[in-house]
Parts: sequence; C-alpha cells; structure tokens
Amino acid sequence: MKKIRIAVRKFDPFESTLQKLWDLFCLENNIQAEAEMIPLELHDLYEQTITNKGLKNGTWDIAHINTDWIFDAVNEKAVLDLTSFIDQNPPQDYPEGWHESLLKLQKIKNSIYGLPFHDGPECLIFRKDLFEDFTEKQNFKNQFGYELNPPKTWKQFVQIAEFFNRPEENLYGCVFANYPDGHNMVFDFCLQLWTRGGSLLDHQNKININQSAAIEALDFYRNIVNNKNAVHPKSRSFGSVEAGLVFAEGQAAMTINWFGFASMCEVIEESKVKGKVDIAELPSDPNHKTASLNVYWLYTIGIGSKQKELAYDFLRFATSPKSDKLLTNEGGIGCRKSTWNDEDINKIIPFYHKLEMLHENALTLPQTPVWPKVAELIDQMVLKAIESDIASEKLLEETQNNIEKIAN
Repeated sequence: MKKIRIAVRKFDPFESTLQKLWDLFCLENNIQAEAEMIPLELHDLYEQTITNKGLKNGTWDIAHINTDWIFDAVNEKAVLDLTSFIDQNPPQDYPEGWHESLLKLQKIKNSIYGLPFHDGPECLIFRKDLFEDFTEKQNFKNQFGYELNPPKTWKQFVQIAEFFNRPEENLYGCVFANYPDGHNMVFDFCLQLWTRGGSLLDHQNKININQSAAIEALDFYRNIVNNKNAVHPKSRSFGSVEAGLVFAEGQAAMTINWFGFASMCEVIEESKVKGKVDIAELPSDPNHKTASLNVYWLYTIGIGSKQKELAYDFLRFATSPKSDKLLTNEGGIGCRKSTWNDEDINKIIPFYHKLEMLHENALTLPQTPVWPKVAELIDQMVLKAIESDIASEKLLEETQNNIEKIAN
C-alpha cells in the first residue's frame, strides 16, 4: 500500500482536519493509501523539515510550512515548485478564490511553492460581554472619564487591562504569549514597532531595528508584560496556543493573538466564552495607523518526495471550498473568500467576515533567507528586555550589530 508522510503543525484542529480530509480524499477518489501524520511543535517542525533536510531527502512528502520559513525552504531547495502542477490542474477558483495577500509570500521569482492552508492575521481579541456590561461601562467611565470601548491607543489598552484585572475572580486584564520560541515575542515587537510608525527595513531595504520607534516599542512592551496589575501571571510560559486556550477558558478580558484563536472560542468544547467574543484592529500610538501581521501556513510538497502526484492531488482536495470550510468548523481558519463570507460560518462565528478588514492593514515580515536567524536575535532581545533592566537603546544597538553580522 502507498504511504505518504505529512509533517503537521501540532494543534488539535489541524490534526483532526487533516485526518478527516485524508479519509474523504481516499474515499472519494477510491485511493488505497495510508497517511502517516506526525504533529510537531514549531521548533521541531522547522528542524525536521528544513534544518535536517527532511523535505529534501524524502522523509516528508507534505509539510505545513509557514510563510516566515518559505523563503528559507526555497533557498535550501527543500520544497517543490508547484507551478507546472497548478498550470495543468489548478485548484478550484485559483487564484480568484483567495485574497491576494494570501498568494504573495509563496510566490518567489515567479514560481509557486505552496497553497494556503490556515490563516488569520494578528488582531485584538476581547470579551464583548465585559465591554458591553452596563455596570462595567459606568464604573470605567467614573474612573477614567471616557467610554469603555475596545482600545484605540496603547495607553487605553493598559488602562482597560488594569481595570479588568481581577485575580480573585481568575480574570486578568490581558494574556500574552511570552514563551521564547522565535515567534510570538518577535511578532509582538513588530506590531509595537509598526503601530508607532516604525519599520523593520531602512531606506536601503536592509533590516534595521535601531530607531526611536523601536525604543518606544520595546519600552512599552517590557513594561506591560511585567505589569502584574494587568497581565495573566503565566504569560511567560505560554506560546500562542496556550495563550489562546487560556483566553477561551475565560481567564482574560483581552489578548493580542492570531484571528484563529478568536474563532476557536466559538467552536471548541473547552471554550467558556462562546458568543462572548469579538475582534478589533490593534491599538496604535496617536497619529499612527493600526497594523496587523500576516503570517500564514502553507501546504508544501517535499522536493525529495516519491509521491509528488499523489501529494499534489491531496493538496488540491485539501484546499477546495468544502475542505476550507471543514477546517474552519474544526477550529482552524479557512483561507478562501467563500469561507470568510459563508452564512453558516458567520452564524457560528459572527465576526468571521472581518478577516477582509484585517488583511487590508496586514503587513508582512521581510523575505530574506536570514529572517529565521534575525527572528531568533529579536526574540532573545525581547526576552532580555523583559528579564533585565538593561536600557532598550543598548539592547537594540547590540541586536542590530548582531543582525548586521548575519546579513553581510
């Protein structure tokens, strides 16, 4: 019997969806083939597929690769160029079925290296039941002199987080994902930078984080994360999944996380906040625009796979409108416009159609093979900022020097 090996990003909705899709794919196409799906944490997934050359040497036929890594994967000649497959047998409604922001990052030098799997830019997720509560609104206005609404500025974010922080009720103002895995704190830093008018790239298109907006961003972030009157005490040990689950269990009034964790609150059994959640754009500094971050997951095929045709047929099946909707119902985030505007989905997840709005302000990370290494340096810098009192200026200067050593 044919066997296909799939490296899966460890997350219950991904694992359950993929198993269901494989079974349906085999049934509908009368295929006798077995899929071995191995769920892996972020770091292990990158290591197994790219560092240890698993996609290149045929260990993996299919892998979830996120857009942070795709440039690196292509550079390492690890993933298959799908252009000829797509030309001969395109996925349904390709490319019109997707927002353009979900087709850009896997397109490198006119070749296409993956199909969108799971998406959902960063946003502010909040408990609308708390924000709409008459007594809460009255008490807040008496205390701060303005109406209680989702925060538009970072100053308001802190005030609202402190207002809702009630450890005795197991409710905290907000929850962060501060586990240093090269992702969450890097993304948080970028969002803080962008919403203060900063940029990761200088006018020569080189990565440069040594700037005044970055000092403000790092200062703010280290202060809020260490604010015991505002933040869930276990944030330090949480990755984005754990922070998302804690929010779904009703332990925080707000969180900044991927859109997927908002929709998860409406569909997973453990959720204690079904019907009580909404999303909004991120706060920003006065006079600066909001921003979001678009990093999405792709289905990719290993260049060393012996089952390339079978793998591509499965990818076409797994990205169909029906499959995209199934992923959403399982707790992931479909990538197709048809799913975003689907009536059934919006009945279950009333804010689902807002994905389009988030994509309009979504920025992306620099596409360079050194980005994963740069991300590690930024991760270490943010961790140092949180755990020490070394001045932000000094940390940024040191990190920028190390970035330049890699980049040159």
